[in-house]
Amino acid sequence: MIPHRDVTGRLFGGIRSPPMAAVTPPRRGTAARSWYALLVALGVDNFGSGLFLPLALVYATRAVGLPLAVAGTVVSVGTMAGLLVPPVAGRLVDRAGPRAVVILAQLVQASGVSAYLVADGVALTLAGAILLAAGLQLFYCALFALIADVSIEDPKDKPFALVDMIRSGCFGLGALVAAGVLGSFGTVGLRIVVGVDAVTFLACALLLALAVRAPHTRQEPHEDTGERRLGILRDRPFLALIGVTALLALASDFFLVGIPVYILEQLDGPAWLPGVMLALLTVVLSVGGTATVHATRRLARTTTLAASGGLYVVWCALSLAAVFVAPGWLPAWLVGATLVQAAASLLFGTRANAIAEAAAPRDARGRYLATFQYAFTVPQAVAPAVVGLFTVGTWVPWALVAAAAFLAMIGLRCLAPRLPAHAVVVSGHRRSVRSR
Repeated sequence: MIPHRDVTGRLFGGIRSPPMAAVTPPRRGTAARSWYALLVALGVDNFGSGLFLPLALVYATRAVGLPLAVAGTVVSVGTMAGLLVPPVAGRLVDRAGPRAVVILAQLVQASGVSAYLVADGVALTLAGAILLAAGLQLFYCALFALIADVSIEDPKDKPFALVDMIRSGCFGLGALVAAGVLGSFGTVGLRIVVGVDAVTFLACALLLALAVRAPHTRQEPHEDTGERRLGILRDRPFLALIGVTALLALASDFFLVGIPVYILEQLDGPAWLPGVMLALLTVVLSVGGTATVHATRRLARTTTLAASGGLYVVWCALSLAAVFVAPGWLPAWLVGATLVQAAASLLFGTRANAIAEAAAPRDARGRYLATFQYAFTVPQAVAPAVVGLFTVGTWVPWALVAAAAFLAMIGLRCLAPRLPAHAVVVSGHRRSVRSR
């Protein structure tokens, strides 16, 4: 783990860090077994998520029997309830360790999926949506701290990239299996995939509990002063990092929810094209993560993130230009644009989480990384509203997403000198970046 000796003092205005219990690092053989077990557990988790998460609304309408408007409202309320979790999750991570929180997240999500399984109306469907959203937020708030603890590599960019590749591949595999089951069994197949999803959450929790060992530095009880509680809010560079990350993340979320609407309603394109583009993106993310980390190893993390912003701008321009493309060339044009979007996503995701993990002070890492998840949850909530702007004009959503990415590029350039040098620089080029 990267130390934060002088950074912590600056973040908390000179407040001394609380005494911490000593941690004995695991032996290399134990660490390797824990790492491989973690990869398997996360693969199992995302396979189950691929089975059900894309079908939540379909399940609520077809299996439970709710009207689409009611089902959409119920799932949205559940998702919004999940936004209340990160502040609590961060403290749990700092006190109990990320492994315990990820295990808890699996159990909460299993409970949510089980509620869906037995739902026969609005009440149980809402309970399932809330539990699933809360468990998902718990999971993401602790996930990257857990990866950092279990992995013996420094910096953490490559481990993060490898986990992203495995999770993307398993999610796609789960979605394919779900499609096959639904094609064979119809509505009964929906209940089958939900039941299997619940089992995968329990299996992941069991693997983490039995096979993963994650060293954790526990804080001794101490007086939690108001000044310490405001530590993250006083850390303006970290808050700015959350902001620029959210601006970049909007492009990814807009792709997922906006591309089908754009192709089918604005371009009158073929119905099969959005699925092909999503599958292509999944494949690229599943195979290109570690190669991208290696290719950008000599660049500052902020430079890599800014490059992703530039590619997102290019993607928006190419996608908007599709209105002028002849129908016969439209699929090829948009597939090419998807490759640009995939390249931007490869540059963005791993580096964003790595810079946040490195910039967080060690004794408050859980709270920092939990707060950082708002950089992804807020764009996810905003993206559908941006898609709705297609009713104003075909160009409006693309201009907004491109502007957000461009602002992120400028923000990263201004932010780089204010972040800790070890968070900005991946390897031995620290002389070019001033420490905060």
